[in-house]
Amino acid sequence: EHLFNLKFAAKELNRNAKKCDKEEKAEKAKIKKAIQKGNTEVARIHAENAIRQKNQAINFLRMSARVDAVAARVQTAVTMGKVTKSMAGVVKSMDATLRSMNLEKISALMDKFEHQFETLDVQTQQMEDTMSSTTTLTTPQVRIVSLLRITF
Repeated sequence: EHLFNLKFAAKELNRNAKKCDKEEKAEKAKIKKAIQKGNTEVARIHAENAIRQKNQAINFLRMSARVDAVAARVQTAVTMGKVTKSMAGVVKSMDATLRSMNLEKISALMDKFEHQFETLDVQTQQMEDTMSSTTTLTTPQVRIVSLLRITF
């Protein structure tokens, strides 16, 4: 349930970032219109709004990446718990089998044990790949004047 809530929150943050990007573009269009009409003060206000929307979008993306990282850690913990439980069962079965010294059962249990370790390795690698690809974006501050120059 918590994992679902984390993933949902990350998607919501991404949606908010996209919304801010759209609003930034709309503000830039308003800058052009204001400059064409010769109203530089209104253009400045729209430039401030555009910069604020851009910064807000970056912050939403940054938070989304952090929430994704937490969700990946929770998923890994849940998976590791399941694998550990399964391995404990295998070890108990191995103890019972070793007592009876049935070679077929021992071989089958060893195969199952190796399979559990392979699964654990794959899941660990996937978690490491996910964590390494989760990065937050940073961009330098844009000045109002340079935005006005770029827009027109």
